[in-house]
Amino acid sequence: MELTTIWFIAIAVLFTGYFILEGFDFGVGMLLPVLGREERERRAMINTIGPVWDGNEVWVITAGGAMFAAFPHWYASLFSGFYLLFFLILLGLIVRGVGFEYRGKGDTERWRRGWDLCLIIGSAVPAFLWGAVVANLVRGVPLDPNHDYTGSVWGLLNGYALLGGLTTLLLFATHGAYFLHLRTTGDLSARARRTGLRLGAATAAPALAFLVWTQAAHGNAASLVLIAVAVLALLAGLALDYRGRGGWAFAATALTIAAASAALFCALWPDVLPSTGDPANGLTAQNAAATDKTLGIMTWAAAVFLPLILLYQGWTYWVFRQRVAVERIPVA
Repeated sequence: MELTTIWFIAIAVLFTGYFILEGFDFGVGMLLPVLGREERERRAMINTIGPVWDGNEVWVITAGGAMFAAFPHWYASLFSGFYLLFFLILLGLIVRGVGFEYRGKGDTERWRRGWDLCLIIGSAVPAFLWGAVVANLVRGVPLDPNHDYTGSVWGLLNGYALLGGLTTLLLFATHGAYFLHLRTTGDLSARARRTGLRLGAATAAPALAFLVWTQAAHGNAASLVLIAVAVLALLAGLALDYRGRGGWAFAATALTIAAASAALFCALWPDVLPSTGDPANGLTAQNAAATDKTLGIMTWAAAVFLPLILLYQGWTYWVFRQRVAVERIPVA
């Protein structure tokens, strides 16, 4: 297997891992006003992701760094052309991070509500825009012979991209509800279960429409199989949540996200950024890649450090695996 193929797969895996792990973080943040009826419940919800949310963001940082080193032309065209979308994603992540840090610094309800709003917005905006970014990546954008984006920001908000954004928004919210069902106790866990059922049902139609559109316009045999897996996993998650199997329902939505993300990257390959105008202006894994020497050095470095990172993050999840009980949260 060529190094360009290996690194395309590696970047796809990094983004997929980010969507799975950060997806439930976004979901918890978006559901804060829905499930958190009083302060201790909202604090319990935040505590479920408190030890891991910043570690989950490392996946997208690593994906961006790998893209920069392995496919510098892809990185340059994507981040310059999608500048405003990435700026809004980054702004949302910053606002959310500040919300986590400052929420507990004040004692008034008004103070907490203000930072709760930052958590909600800082979760919903990236959850929607990541879907729009990936959809545009698969669909392609207008590029000139220098591989520079020639469209407008409004061109990135086309129907396919908006449907992709709606799909990730609802799917991450469902993922977060299943996570809260798994990681909390009592009435909060029961409400998360019921909310997950409603969100999962609401997710099914746009997700199916988006995936069918993807397969019809850009798909291949591999993406078709993965799309079928994603749809079946989403339906299985609904059935499992209905039966009160929170852990398996969460695993099902994780599989849904993984299969859908893999399908999109399979539909993209061997391109990395197609051109909707002259196909010759598009970027492929071959013409966007760094030199073989650079890719070889990166491969050795990844082989050494990636297992260590995975072990550390796995250990973190193991240490903080216990459910968060509302009654154990001190009264403010």
